[in-house]
Amino acid sequence: MPFFNESILHPAIFFLTGIPGLETSHTWISIPFCCLYAIAISGNGMILFIIVTESSLHEPMYYFLSMLSFTDLGLSLSTLVTMLGIFWFNAREISFDACIGQMFFIHGFTFMDSSVLLAMAFDRFIAICNPLKYAMILTNPRIIKVGFAIIIRGTTALVPLLLLLKRLSFCRSHVLHHSYCFHPDVMKLSCTDTRINSAFGLAIVISTAGLDSVLILLSYVLIIRSVLGIASPEERKKAFGTCVSHISAVAIFYIPMISLSLVHRFGKHAPPFVHTLTANVYLLIPPVMNPIIYSVKTKQIRKAVLKVFHPKLI
Repeated sequence: MPFFNESILHPAIFFLTGIPGLETSHTWISIPFCCLYAIAISGNGMILFIIVTESSLHEPMYYFLSMLSFTDLGLSLSTLVTMLGIFWFNAREISFDACIGQMFFIHGFTFMDSSVLLAMAFDRFIAICNPLKYAMILTNPRIIKVGFAIIIRGTTALVPLLLLLKRLSFCRSHVLHHSYCFHPDVMKLSCTDTRINSAFGLAIVISTAGLDSVLILLSYVLIIRSVLGIASPEERKKAFGTCVSHISAVAIFYIPMISLSLVHRFGKHAPPFVHTLTANVYLLIPPVMNPIIYSVKTKQIRKAVLKVFHPKLI
């Protein structure tokens, strides 16, 4: 009996969920997911490779892009095993500690993604609004410090959040609603008071992604004001052109995040597969789309990619 009580308070395993109602089609559904993972891993790996090896890309803008690719790569690898394990082998079980570990990496890389997007917005702000001091402000040592600050910020806030989660008792269903461990999803299964966890989680989201989004918006207000002051239409177009890739990356990061939050809070009566698909889109679309966007929209990245595959053309 003591063992039984302990297993209720600290569950040995949780059960992950594939796509509800489509369990018999998981093998076929895995095909597009495999393609998305392949694109995300190979695309971000390629971006990292060409930035490291191509000396002409050793500039602040591309250093920040390499950070974005690194976080996107980490985010993809954090969910790869559990998601494809469900689709291929119906491997739904995950231990409580493994679940905590996966949450740490998923939320950590998500917060780091947000911080990198903010750093990239600052980079564009300096490049457009104060180009003469660009090289003086964004030196290599400062960029390294920014990188370490992003890592520390993205991980330290999660430690108390996950410790608070471990103190909860789980005496209800141990079935999660996603193909990976997501903090709000796990927290809802607790039969104890979760107000502290909920408040602390909300505070972390507001102080990271929430604050970052406001600062990114502010930076673009200042950028637009500066660009509108440029007399030449061609120079205006060129200045805005350097921001298109970053604006697209911001949109594909925050729109799925907001959508998932709205589904969790207001979509209680929505079909279960809506929650699952929204959650999968939230984690997969940014790592898939960012390499494509930067390869298509950024001339230097496009030339470097072509140089790798077709060196004779360059």
